[in-house]
Amino acid sequence: MDKNLRNYCLVTAAYWGYTITDGALRMLVLLHFNKLGYSPIEIAFLFLFYEIFGVVTNFLGGWIGSQFGLRLTLYGGIGLQIFALVMLGFLNPAWAVWFQVLYVMTSQAFSGVAKDLTKMSSKSAVRLVVPKEAESKLFKWVAILTGSKNALKGLGFFVGAALLELTGFTNALFIQAGVLFIIFLTGRLLPKNMGKIKAKVKFKQLFSKSKAINILSLARFFLFGARDIWFVVALPVFFQSELNWTFIQVGSYMACWVIGYGFIQSFSPAILGQNKKSTAPQAKTIQIWTSILTIVPVAIALSFMAGLDPQWVITGGLIIFGIVFAFNSAVHSYLVLAYTEDNDVALNVGFYYMANSGGRLLGTITSGICYQLFGIVGCLWISSFFVLIAALVSFKLPSPQKLQTKLESGH
Repeated sequence: MDKNLRNYCLVTAAYWGYTITDGALRMLVLLHFNKLGYSPIEIAFLFLFYEIFGVVTNFLGGWIGSQFGLRLTLYGGIGLQIFALVMLGFLNPAWAVWFQVLYVMTSQAFSGVAKDLTKMSSKSAVRLVVPKEAESKLFKWVAILTGSKNALKGLGFFVGAALLELTGFTNALFIQAGVLFIIFLTGRLLPKNMGKIKAKVKFKQLFSKSKAINILSLARFFLFGARDIWFVVALPVFFQSELNWTFIQVGSYMACWVIGYGFIQSFSPAILGQNKKSTAPQAKTIQIWTSILTIVPVAIALSFMAGLDPQWVITGGLIIFGIVFAFNSAVHSYLVLAYTEDNDVALNVGFYYMANSGGRLLGTITSGICYQLFGIVGCLWISSFFVLIAALVSFKLPSPQKLQTKLESGH
């Protein structure tokens, strides 16, 4: 097997394994504590450390990867996720409520670090195994990695809900930790110094100096904030509290959506007609699709306000939102690598996903607060406002090919 292909498979397998447990853990915590009577705001705060430490990890993770190699950051993330699962498994219901909340938040902090170490490492590694001049191949491989990850995160939602229903909270956590440990043992097969650079990186270099990366990161911040404002806390609580769905129903529905979203993302090069040789997305691609996405949450909110059946509104709205959002996410994931040079890949990807985590943090907290105050419709209106900001920001993006030509000419 080709060495680059082998490394790509190892990275993808590790990322897949982590992703299933990440989705399962999210659903386990959300459904378990909603059943215990926690309010939407309290549930949102359980994930506060998860998102905050994700921001910090992306900021420092790129530096760690560039100095010590991506193998360390990738499998370090896997190890931390195992620790977070085992730690949460020892949660004692007899403890004071405030201590339980703090304990869960702390375990989620480790999981947040794990998530962004594995994400940054795997996305950076793809950039290193695909020649930059092969733009269409890079877009295809990134789309496969990202899309399959999202499909498996959806599977994780189902796994988490099913394990909670069948084995209980504690056993579900220990089962996942055992499976993930097997994946952890494959770490030595990946090159030790992958992504490592010889030069020392100064602290000020952790902040991206590329205008294109900065603009793309800002757009990413609002794009993913827009999704999580109504998807992370508000939607599952709406299903369980307003529609009286069971754990399995909520987990299965969320799983199907994310799996479908992941498949669309994986096949986005073909769907967008950009899987041909030397054909890759331009800046205008993301500008068009982000603008289209702005309309979707508005349409869903108006449908709710018109008194249409909420189950049909959510089903149809989620399908449309998922398709359009998948195109946006796939092109975003390609552009951050297209704008990046080899020596800066870990640093720039880390910075970019720091913005991603910041948007998720804002979206998660806003989701719980907004749902409790204004319901699902309020979440949707704020979501549309965030997408609009992302669309306006994206109109400042340069073409990757023109930017590369400018860099090569020394201007």
